[in-house]
Amino acid sequence: MIGNLKKAAFLSYIKLAVTNIGGLLVTPYIIKMLGDEEYGLYTLIGAFVGYLSVLDLGLNNAIVRYVAQYREEKDQKAEENFLALSLIIYIGIGLLLVLLGGIFYLNVDNLFGDTLDAAQLEKARWMLLILIVNIGFTLPGGAFTGICTGYEAFVFPRWLSIFKYVLRVILIIAILNFGANALGIVILDTVLNLGFILLTIWFVFRKLKVRIKLHRFEWLYLKEIFGYSIWIFIFGLVYQFQWRTGQVILGTHLSPVVVAVYGIGVMLGIYFTSFGNIINQLILPKAVQSVYKQADSQYLTAQMTKVARISLLLLLFIFGGFIVVGKDFIQLWVGATYANAYYIGAGIMLVYIMPIAQGYARSVLEAKKLLKFRTLSFLFSTIIGIGGGSYLSYNYAEMGMIIGLVIPLFIFQWVVMNIFYAYKIKLEIVLFFRSIAGILAFYTIQITLFYIVFNHFPASWLSFVFKILVYSAVTIPLCYLQMNTYERKLISSKLS
Repeated sequence: MIGNLKKAAFLSYIKLAVTNIGGLLVTPYIIKMLGDEEYGLYTLIGAFVGYLSVLDLGLNNAIVRYVAQYREEKDQKAEENFLALSLIIYIGIGLLLVLLGGIFYLNVDNLFGDTLDAAQLEKARWMLLILIVNIGFTLPGGAFTGICTGYEAFVFPRWLSIFKYVLRVILIIAILNFGANALGIVILDTVLNLGFILLTIWFVFRKLKVRIKLHRFEWLYLKEIFGYSIWIFIFGLVYQFQWRTGQVILGTHLSPVVVAVYGIGVMLGIYFTSFGNIINQLILPKAVQSVYKQADSQYLTAQMTKVARISLLLLLFIFGGFIVVGKDFIQLWVGATYANAYYIGAGIMLVYIMPIAQGYARSVLEAKKLLKFRTLSFLFSTIIGIGGGSYLSYNYAEMGMIIGLVIPLFIFQWVVMNIFYAYKIKLEIVLFFRSIAGILAFYTIQITLFYIVFNHFPASWLSFVFKILVYSAVTIPLCYLQMNTYERKLISSKLS
C-alpha cells in the first residue's frame, strides 16, 4: 500500500507538472488565436457554468469517505448499498442540472447584454448549452474516480488524467490551427470528458470488481450520507462562488478583457493550490482509519505537523519564486495587458498556503463529520469578500475585486480555523506553529530580500532565467538547513 501511495503521489506531481506546464504553454497560443475579447468570453462562460459543477452535493467526497470506512469494516453489503443510493441521487442531480441550465440559458441576454454584442451573445448561448451537457455526465462520472480513491487505487486515474491532458493540449492546438473558436474548444472538452469517464467506469467494474446493488432504501441512511456530504457541498459551492463570481460580476459591467485578466490571475492561483492539494487528496482514507481507530490528539497533531512542514517548504519556495519573477513572467508570457494578474495570483496563493499545509487537519474534520463550522465560516467570509470586492470593482476593476476577496478569507483561513482546530479536535496549535515558525521566518526574509534586489532588473527571458537560477541556487541549500532530521533523511532516501 505504501508503494502504491508513493506511486500515486509521484504521478500526481507528474500530472500537475504536465497540466501546469501545458497550460502555461498553450494559454498564450489560445489568447493569440482567439483574441483578448473571445478569450474573455470563454473565461466568462466557463466561470458562469462552473456554478453547476458543485451539484454533486459533496457525494464524491462522501464516496471516498464511506467506501474507505466500509472497506476498513469489511462490510461489502453496506458498500454496495451506499454506491447504489449514490447513483440514484445522481439521477436526481442530472434532472436538477437540466432545469438550472435552462434558467441560465434563458437569462444570458439579461446578464451580459450590456457588455456582449449580438454575435458574442449567440456564441455564449451555444457554449452554455454544451457545457451543461458536459457537466451532466462529468458530475456522476466523478463518482467512479471517488470509488478508486476509496479503494486506494490511485495509480490508474492519474495515468488516465495525464494522458487526457496531453491529448487535450495537442488537439486544442490542432483545432485552433484549423480555425476553430472558443466554441470548438468547449466541444472538444466535452468529447474528451465523456471518453475518459467511460474508461474510468470500465476500470472500476472490470479491474476493481466493484459491485453496486441496492439492498434496502432507507431514509435514515440517506440522512446520514447527506449529513456528511452537505457541508462538503456547501463548501464547494462557496469555493466556486468565491472565484467564479468575481469573473461574472466583472463581466456584468466591465469588458471581457478585464474578465480575461482576472481569469489569468485566478488560473495561476489555482495552479498553486492544485500543487499543494495533491498530498491532501491522498490522505483522507488514512485520516478516516486514524479516527476509526480512535487516535489521540497528540498523534493527530504530530501527523499534521509532519505533513505541514514538508508542504510549507515546497509551497513557500514556489510562492517566493512567483513573488520574485511573477511580474516578468506574466509580461513575457501573455503581455503587459495582463500585468494585474500578478497581484490576483499572489493574493490567492497567500490565502491558501496555510490551509493547504494543514490539509491533514481538514481530512480529520471530514473523517469526524465536523465540517459544519468550517463551511459556515467560509461562507460568511466569502459573502463579505464578494460584497466588498463587487463594491471596489466599480472603482478599481479587477484589483478591487481581489482585494475585497482575500482580506476576509485570509482572516478565516489563517486565524479562525486554527482556533477551531485547537478547540474542537484538540490539536496542539501552539506547538504546531512553534514547529513551523523557523520556516515562516526564513522565507519571509528570503522573499523580501530577493524581491527588493530583483525588482530593479528589466524584464527579458534572459533576466527571467537568471533570476530563477539565482533564487533556486541560494534558497534550496538554505531551505535544507531549515529541515529536521526526519526531513533530511527523507530527502536523502529519495536522492540515493
